[in-house]
Amino acid sequence: MATKTAVTPLTGFDYMTFDVVGTLIDFEAAITEALAKIAQAEGVDVDAEAVLTIYRNARYEANAGRFPDDLGRCYARIAAVFGLPDTPEYRQSMIDAVGEAKPFADSAEALKRLGRHYKLIAMTNAQRWAFEKYEAKLGRPFWAGFTTDDTGTEKPDPAYFVQVFEFIEKAGGIKDRILHTAQSQHHDIGISRRLGMTNVWIERRHAQAGYGGTIEPKEYTEPDYHFHALIDLARAADDAFDA
Repeated sequence: MATKTAVTPLTGFDYMTFDVVGTLIDFEAAITEALAKIAQAEGVDVDAEAVLTIYRNARYEANAGRFPDDLGRCYARIAAVFGLPDTPEYRQSMIDAVGEAKPFADSAEALKRLGRHYKLIAMTNAQRWAFEKYEAKLGRPFWAGFTTDDTGTEKPDPAYFVQVFEFIEKAGGIKDRILHTAQSQHHDIGISRRLGMTNVWIERRHAQAGYGGTIEPKEYTEPDYHFHALIDLARAADDAFDA
C-alpha cells in the first residue's frame, strides 16, 4: 500500500525512471541460488543471508569493479568465509548466473502497464551486456536505457542522474516531469530526493530483515510514494489515469 500522498499526482509525470537490479531483477536470488549449487557440489553448508552480507561488504570496497563482473571477486570473499574452492570456473559461474538473473514475478506485467502512461527509462548500475539480457527478459519496455558503460559512473553519484536529465531535456522534457522508481534507499531514493525528484520506493525486502545485498543507507529517506511491489504502483497509476 502507499504510505504517503505525494505533492504531484501520478498523472503529473511524462517519464518514469527505474533502477533495474533489485527493483525489477531479483539479483539476490541469482546470487544465493548460484552459491548454493557450488556449496552443494562441495558438500558445504551456507546461509543465504550471510552470503548476501559478505557480498554487500565486498561489493562496496573501493576497487569493487562493475556489476556483474564484480561477482568473481566477490565470490572469492564468500569462498574464503565458507571454505569453498576459489577457482576461475566458480568465479565465472557466479558472473554468468547473475548476468542471467530473472525478473521479479510482477516486473514485466507492471512495466507493460506503466508504459501505457509514461516513457520508461532504465538507470542501472549494471554493465550494458547484462542490462541487455535483463531488458529482454522484461519484454523490452524501455524508451531509453542508461548503464555504467554509458555514464562512466554509478548511482548514487549525482553525475549519473544529471546525464539522464540532460537526455530528457534534449528530448523536450523537464526534470519535474520525471518519477524515479527504485528499491535502494542508498543508490536511488536518497539521492533522487536531494536532486529534487519525486520518487517511488519499491520495498522489495519488506518481509525480510536487513538490507540483503544492497548497502544500508546512512539515513532513511521518506519517499513520495511507497509500495511493496511494482504491480501495486502500476495499479495505482491505472486508477489515477482512469479517474
